[in-house]
Amino acid sequence: MDEISALTVMFIEPSTNVRTSLHSIFTQYGITQIEHVMRASTAIGILQKKPFDIILCEFDLCEGQDGQQLLEDLRQHRMLPLTTLFLMVTAEQSQGKVISTVEFAPTEYLLKPFTAGSLLERVGRALEKRAAFMPVYRAMEHGDLQEAIDACERGETIFQRYALDFRFMRAELHLQQGQPGQAESIYTQLAETKAAEWANIGLAKALCMQNRLGEAEEILTGLLENNGKLWDAYDCLAQVLEAGGRLQEATQVLKNAVALSPHAVRRLRKLGRLALETGDIDTALASFQEVVGRVRHSRFRDPEDYVHLVQSLLGTGNSHQAATVVQELGKSLSDFKKTEACGAISSALIHEFNDETEHALERLTAAVATYQDNADLSNEVKMVLAQSCLNNGMEDSAEMVMLDVMNNAADDVAMARAIAALERAGRADLSSSLAQKSRQQVAELAAACDDRIKQGDYHSAVELMTQAVQNMSDNTEVALNAAAAVLTCIEHTGWSDELGAQAHRYIENARRLDPANARLGLLSDSYRATLKKYNIPFKHMSMKSRMCA
Repeated sequence: MDEISALTVMFIEPSTNVRTSLHSIFTQYGITQIEHVMRASTAIGILQKKPFDIILCEFDLCEGQDGQQLLEDLRQHRMLPLTTLFLMVTAEQSQGKVISTVEFAPTEYLLKPFTAGSLLERVGRALEKRAAFMPVYRAMEHGDLQEAIDACERGETIFQRYALDFRFMRAELHLQQGQPGQAESIYTQLAETKAAEWANIGLAKALCMQNRLGEAEEILTGLLENNGKLWDAYDCLAQVLEAGGRLQEATQVLKNAVALSPHAVRRLRKLGRLALETGDIDTALASFQEVVGRVRHSRFRDPEDYVHLVQSLLGTGNSHQAATVVQELGKSLSDFKKTEACGAISSALIHEFNDETEHALERLTAAVATYQDNADLSNEVKMVLAQSCLNNGMEDSAEMVMLDVMNNAADDVAMARAIAALERAGRADLSSSLAQKSRQQVAELAAACDDRIKQGDYHSAVELMTQAVQNMSDNTEVALNAAAAVLTCIEHTGWSDELGAQAHRYIENARRLDPANARLGLLSDSYRATLKKYNIPFKHMSMKSRMCA
């Protein structure tokens, strides 16, 4: 077990009396490095600067975010290291709130009242398990998924009581590594254990990554028929249906998930966007009203939520309320990078709705200018901008934006959605020509890179692909081609930390975008072989990559 006196602890608790009581319990246990926090916003500010070993968080924080909202933010923005134990302390027992909290995986969910002995017993058990998994966590934090898989295999042998947990972790790591076949094999074995339901959800994910959508759907549908409380199964089934182009069915599945777990912002956003795409305006409006309300006190609010809320309100004919939303966006999110572009797009939509063409064109021109100035908009909002440009005769701007969307489509599903958006706008001709142009640009980049490599101009090839990655940051093939160019340059010109860090970043970006991509495993193996050849520790390059990013 960890050296107790070295552990760091944070209490997130509005009650002075409760904090004092917890402090006394932990100091008697030998833990003295304790910080007291009353609000979620204060906790996030501290956690952005340093990690803690243990966090005890009250669900009801009185002001601002509650504990579930805080935990969701911390998970979503990767502010909780794998080594941090997060214990939710609460008297809350309503099913919706409990499920919405549990799905973000607190280490423990402690119902009040509890004794000092029961609290310390659960902390002790959690610390013991953390110690067993520490080699896995360390490897994962450095992005060394293969070492993490190997550590799971060792841990399964050494710590028999956690054998099932290590096997689940190993299967999940194979999915992250882009090895769904290996994951499938492990999940198939786990489906014969007491954890069969969660194993079958993992199995469905592995099948989905292999594009075996029918098999995945059959498993997930059967699971939900037997147990309608498996929130992860709803999300996975919605993904399977979406990948098959069955967006209305995916929307209904997410509506069922929200009915079960109504407070998860990530799912509400997904439901709202799908509902807009399928024309289910009432569901979209309810979803984005809930999102905007729930993130009101979050440091990680997204101006794009306001664009979608405006779309939804206009879909119901409520332009007056939409204008109020735009005003709120400008006031409450003035410091956010996307706000100017999102405000201009939203205003243009309102003017378009009101047949105020001159004002709409003015705001669209401003939106396009801000977008070109690196507003960092998602593809969803870029498509809203492009649609409005088409509606108002700004065809050149619409083509530019949609070509950017297609150039940054992470996979075939994302490309299909971009094409479908133009087809719904009655521009199948434009969708076809832009899709062809996008594919041609990627192919021409790859050919130009190959030509430079054949001429022995390796550094020039890397420079070409580095620029391409900057312009197409969410294009998986471009990221993989860039990684291949960097590894080829290292092979012929020798090792440099700068090139090694580039290869690391490009491979990890491709993994984020499309972990099932067939080329990913080969390039990952090539990268590891390069590190081994030059005796470079994976950990070193992981840290170097983060520093250079």
